[in-house]
Amino acid sequence: MSGRRPALDLPLVARGKVREVYAVDDDRLLLVASDRISAFDVVLPTPIPDKGRVLTALSVWWFGQLAPVLEAHGATHHLVGADDVPAAVAGRAMLVRRLQMLPVECVARGYLSGSGTVEYQRTGAIRDVVLPAGLVEGSRLPEPVFTPSTKAEVGEHDEAITFAQVGDAVGSEQAAALRELTLALYRRAVEIAAAAGIVLADTKFEFGTAADGAGLVLGDEVLTPDSSRFWPAVTWSPGAAQPSYDKQYVRDWLTSSGWDRVSPPPELPADVVAATRERYVTAYEKLTGQPFG
Repeated sequence: MSGRRPALDLPLVARGKVREVYAVDDDRLLLVASDRISAFDVVLPTPIPDKGRVLTALSVWWFGQLAPVLEAHGATHHLVGADDVPAAVAGRAMLVRRLQMLPVECVARGYLSGSGTVEYQRTGAIRDVVLPAGLVEGSRLPEPVFTPSTKAEVGEHDEAITFAQVGDAVGSEQAAALRELTLALYRRAVEIAAAAGIVLADTKFEFGTAADGAGLVLGDEVLTPDSSRFWPAVTWSPGAAQPSYDKQYVRDWLTSSGWDRVSPPPELPADVVAATRERYVTAYEKLTGQPFG
C-alpha cells in the first residue's frame, strides 16, 4: 500500500506528512508521494487510493507549465524527471535536485477562504495585509496577496507570519524576491486554471537554493489539491463555502464529525474516501486535459 513507506535500497533522508525523501547521490533526491492525507496539520489514518500518483503527475505537469515564468525571474525548478525511478514507486516519485530549502511557506491568495477568512473577520487583515471591508467567504480579492507562513514540522501547526518576519528569516532582498516570484507564479497558474473552468483560490509554494547559489529554485510539489484550493468556476458564489476539487471536502467532513483536533483523528468512511479520490482525479483531468490512468 502506498500509504506505507516503500522498501527502497536508498537512504531515507526525511519523512513528511505525505512524502518520503530518499538520497540518490550527492546532487539528487527521490521524492516519493504516498496516499496519506493530512488535515489541520494531522496525518489521517485512512489513505486515499491513487492520491500519490495524482500529486506526482500534476506536479510534473505544472513544473513544465511554469518553467517560462521561473526563467523570466532568473529562477528554475528542482524536477529532474519522473521516468527513471525505482519500479516500486513508479508513477508517484520524482527525481529532484538537492536544495537548501528556505524556512517559509509562500502562500498566494486571490480569494478569501479558510484560515484567511477567520483572521479577516477578526482583524480586517491577514497579518500585515490589510483587506477591504465587506468581504465574505469566497470573495475575490482586489488583487492577489502574499500571506506567508512558517514551515511546521510533522504534528506542529503552520503559523501565518508578516512580510517583515520573512525578511528576518531569509533577508530583505530574498523576501522581496520570494513575494514577487510567488505572485507571478500564482497569476500564471490562475490563467491556466481559468481556461480549464477552475478558480484557483489560493496555493502555496516552497523554494530553496541550489549548491551553485544561482537564483531561487521552486521545490516540493506544486499546485496540487493538497496545496491549493480549486473551485469549479460555474458554481463560484461568494458568501459560503465553495464546492471544490481538493481536500477541503475531508476538512469539512472532519469538522462535521465532531473531531476535536486534539484526540487521534477518526477513520474516513468509504464514501468520503471515494469522493475525495474523485475530486483529486477530477482536478488532474480538468487542468491537464488528459485522462488519469
